[in-house]
Amino acid sequence: MVGIIGIVMIFVMVFGGYVLAGGHMEMILHSLPYELMMIGGAAVGAFVISNDFSTVKATFKAVGKVFKGPKWKSGDYRDLLCLLFALIRVARASPVALEQHIENAHDSEIFATYPKIRDDHEAAQLICDTFRAASMNYDDPHQVEEVLEKRIEAHLHHDLHAMHALQSMADGLPALGIVAAVLGVIKTMGAIDQPPEILGKLIGGALVGTFLGVFLAYGLVGPFAAKVKAVVEEDVSFYRLIREVLVANLYNHSPQNCIEVGRQNAPGHLRPSYAELEEALKAIKQDAA
Repeated sequence: MVGIIGIVMIFVMVFGGYVLAGGHMEMILHSLPYELMMIGGAAVGAFVISNDFSTVKATFKAVGKVFKGPKWKSGDYRDLLCLLFALIRVARASPVALEQHIENAHDSEIFATYPKIRDDHEAAQLICDTFRAASMNYDDPHQVEEVLEKRIEAHLHHDLHAMHALQSMADGLPALGIVAAVLGVIKTMGAIDQPPEILGKLIGGALVGTFLGVFLAYGLVGPFAAKVKAVVEEDVSFYRLIREVLVANLYNHSPQNCIEVGRQNAPGHLRPSYAELEEALKAIKQDAA
């Protein structure tokens, strides 16, 4: 919703200001289809050339993040802490009993309580792989923390491919706008014998290309890339919370303290309150009793 409001504001302020200043939309509207075909088509073509199919597909999917926002909400962070708490309790009580939950998360009763986390491949695998490694005596907290950080950074790097692709397109749009403008000037020079009113329209149409390239770059595509980056980086905080809790568990802190470490490391605007989390953990304890 915020993304839509931003786009509307951009168009209203730019074109509304132009019209209020005495500008006429007829010239822009007349030239727009041809300029958009040249600039937009060239930008999309360059985008396809410079990226593989998976990145192209991921970029179109990432555009939706501008309007949807981050995947993980405040309630998801609370659910994640509850899930980790339940798994840590089981691991401390009986490592054998934990195996049925980490070997196949989709058949786990604990994971079934939190389907959004279970169905996220990276989150589920990060949890299960770390518990599995600990059960194999690969439990040096420093080494595990380093491994998890590298894995999360690799995931972040992969998810930022779409942002880099959009930013590259934004960087190229002003230059493509100049290309379209030069073609308009060439067209104008072919009609140099025409009266001033006709030449004025031709020159104005050529300048629409420069305007369109800059407008698309800094008004739409660039901000889209920035928003995708912000959303991806915020979602990675979810996986970093998993790392913090599971590393704290390797240090043999109490399950309650492990969860508090995770809560404190959640982003401030998404962090569940202590009282809210305590109520959720009490329900888990009562169900396990």
